[in-house]
Amino acid sequence: MGFSLRSFALRTVMLGVGLALAAPVAELNAASLLSPGPATLFRQSTEPFGLATSLLADGGLHDKWAGVQRQLADELVQLAICEGDRTGCASPEALRFLAIVDAGRARDGRARLGAINRAINLAIRPGNDLTTYGEPDVWATPLATFARGSGDCEDYAIAKFVALRIAGVAPEDIRIVVMHDLIGGEDHAVVAARLDGRWLTLDNRRMAMIEDADIRSFRPTFVIDQHGVSRYVDAPLVAEAAWRPARTH
Repeated sequence: MGFSLRSFALRTVMLGVGLALAAPVAELNAASLLSPGPATLFRQSTEPFGLATSLLADGGLHDKWAGVQRQLADELVQLAICEGDRTGCASPEALRFLAIVDAGRARDGRARLGAINRAINLAIRPGNDLTTYGEPDVWATPLATFARGSGDCEDYAIAKFVALRIAGVAPEDIRIVVMHDLIGGEDHAVVAARLDGRWLTLDNRRMAMIEDADIRSFRPTFVIDQHGVSRYVDAPLVAEAAWRPARTH
């Protein structure tokens, strides 16, 4: 069946406790990825772009992420099962996703981040939600995106967020950041990963990873982590209760 000790431990945690990810198993459980943590209202300086944030209790983006969390629960169990028995895995999407995780897990530091960023950028074609779903803004989970083969910026970001976490990057070092393009007027989602105290952005528009300090013409508006969705405090208070992107891509 191809079981390793690590794979067996992964399945035990995932199926016994529920909704955990992979390595390191002892440090990871469902709450670290899927559930809001303690109600920390303000976190200063440690976030990407070095700006303070305020945790949201409701609103459009909060609800959008909550929907992703619910769907991720089933996918994480499926990934755990396929991790434990790849030859018997019935999901080609899970196998492709795990292959990317494996490639990242085999590397360290910046090489790990770069391998996952590049692989997911190449695995997903740019796609439009309105064309695919008939709706303007659908946030898809990794296996749903891999099955479809296409997605827009937040789909890339969600897939990278989950892949990095399974590959062993600590939850406090991964974010999804929503930014507003000050020139184009659109919203764009990327992953930010902290390495050696600096935040690198993993963007579906480029293979190279750029530090947050080097990003120009974008205003960060929201950040998503294991605690939930937060708004950058200095971001404009634009319809938080009914958040709607111009066109994410």
